[in-house]
Amino acid sequence: MNRFPLWKNLLILAFIALGALYTLPNFFGQSPAVQISALGNVPPLDTSVEQAVEQALAVAQLTPTRTTLDNTGLRIRFADTDSQLKARDIVDRVLNPEGQAQRYVVALNLVPNSPAWLADIGAFPMYLGLDLSGGVHFLLQVDQKAVLDKRLDGDAAQIRGELQEKQIYYDGLSREGDRLRLHFHDAGSLASAQQVLEANYRDMKLTTEGLDLILALKPEALTSIQDQAVKQNILALRNRVNELGAKEPIIQQQGTDRIIVQLPGVQDTAKAKDIIGRTATLEIHLVDEDHANPVSLTQMPPPGDLLVQERQGLPVFVRKTVVLSGEVITDAGAGFDSQSNRPTVNISVDAKGARVIRQVSRDNLKKRMAILLIEKNQTEAISVATIQDELGARFQITGLQSPKEANDLALLLRAGALAAPMDFIEERTVGPSLGAENIARGFHSTWIGFSAIAVFMIGYYLMFGMVSVVALAINVLMLIGLLSLLQATLTLPGMAGIALTVGMAIDANVLINERIREELRNGNSPGAAIHAGYDRAFGTILDSNVTTGIAGLALFAFGSGPVKGFAVVLVLGILTSMFSAVWVSRALVNLIYGRRRKIEHLSIGM
Repeated sequence: MNRFPLWKNLLILAFIALGALYTLPNFFGQSPAVQISALGNVPPLDTSVEQAVEQALAVAQLTPTRTTLDNTGLRIRFADTDSQLKARDIVDRVLNPEGQAQRYVVALNLVPNSPAWLADIGAFPMYLGLDLSGGVHFLLQVDQKAVLDKRLDGDAAQIRGELQEKQIYYDGLSREGDRLRLHFHDAGSLASAQQVLEANYRDMKLTTEGLDLILALKPEALTSIQDQAVKQNILALRNRVNELGAKEPIIQQQGTDRIIVQLPGVQDTAKAKDIIGRTATLEIHLVDEDHANPVSLTQMPPPGDLLVQERQGLPVFVRKTVVLSGEVITDAGAGFDSQSNRPTVNISVDAKGARVIRQVSRDNLKKRMAILLIEKNQTEAISVATIQDELGARFQITGLQSPKEANDLALLLRAGALAAPMDFIEERTVGPSLGAENIARGFHSTWIGFSAIAVFMIGYYLMFGMVSVVALAINVLMLIGLLSLLQATLTLPGMAGIALTVGMAIDANVLINERIREELRNGNSPGAAIHAGYDRAFGTILDSNVTTGIAGLALFAFGSGPVKGFAVVLVLGILTSMFSAVWVSRALVNLIYGRRRKIEHLSIGM
């Protein structure tokens, strides 16, 4: 009656062993490390790179505690942050010599110390959130006005082209706030233009005022444009963060126009802010060869032109029509020109971009083309060159001032352009020492709570209290193992969830023990009391955990950030507490009492 079959005992032991195995990596901690990864089309790291780095560190008398090379890159661990900072500078000089294009990303990070054999079986420690591992936190606000300006300017350029193609003549096109105004000299031209534009611009509302046609974005279109801008910025930020070597970054939208960026483990705050906050976009325009070169930057450009400045400080007129933009770029890498040995950026574009640039270059041979860099609302012609031959899917950007500028521009173009500039609303840095202090506090609070519960349970329920404490310890072990298996990110709210799980999980054992006591008071034999106590308490335990689980799922569905982390720990804790309280404790009681033919007394207190 109070015995489990062998297969059930073995299954319980297997689950406990797996929980212990996947919990184990969390006890080895983290080390400050230099993380190296290949950049762009550079071949993956191999042992030759590892040997070169080790030799350079040996010359500098820096001894790493461990070096790991895998398909994600090379990680060199050190005992302290001083050695880590010195090693970063040395490794960067060795792998990216001055005067040459950058080939490798050398970043500071915190990496786990767990042995390689655990990693080989897929046992990794939990990721630690910003508040536990240290790192940087940014809150950025997307400039929605810039998004609207860019959209309306693009629409204005397209409308000019379409009306010219349809030979519909108008007197002028102007921008009035969030609206475009077209003025016509007769009602026939206005009606023809309205018919064409209504068919092609369904997201704009068209109204007439005399001989003027007013175009304004519909509210739903405006909302969609702004939402897409935030999503595009999030995507670009993810790509940029990957270049920093951050592990498990948190990049998510907050409200309608704000983005949260959290980079746990990243210690180079200045570089992170510079890369994340830059808004460089690339556009290719044709130079206006029909008008003489401007003589000053204050000269009024002809209709349909922009006045931009070259690197040498000379002004130039370029067509407003964008030949190619950064959205078609598939890859970008820094290099040097084979003839002049000057820094360049080698650009690769997709099939659509290759088709456009090939056609434009074929039709404009011996004419000039300008490559504009637009950053922080400043436009600069970084290259103005004559088209000597038909271009294709690969071409070079010249005119860059230094290899560093070429590397930074290649990184930004490779990561993707931001749809709109962003402002830093909040910036917060959490040092590794503060993260370690938070871990210690969370650990101590859980340990103190566990100890207090253990003293109470053993003093009140004697042997059954001891069984409950063992089951509770296995519950914590299983919970941490499950979080590690799922590669969850542990934060301070998550640690609060573990502490809460410890307190909640013991309720099930209290219900079982009290039920067994009640059966004994009713005159049942000790064996029958154990059997009835577990069977009859199960329904109550299941009901209470299901209701708590529903609350946890609601928190996960409607919460965000730390609330979701707390909800994940809570729901998983319910599953592990059910297993430990019902199955593990029953297996232990069966081992203690199940093999006795006659039980005289239960050590459960009365």
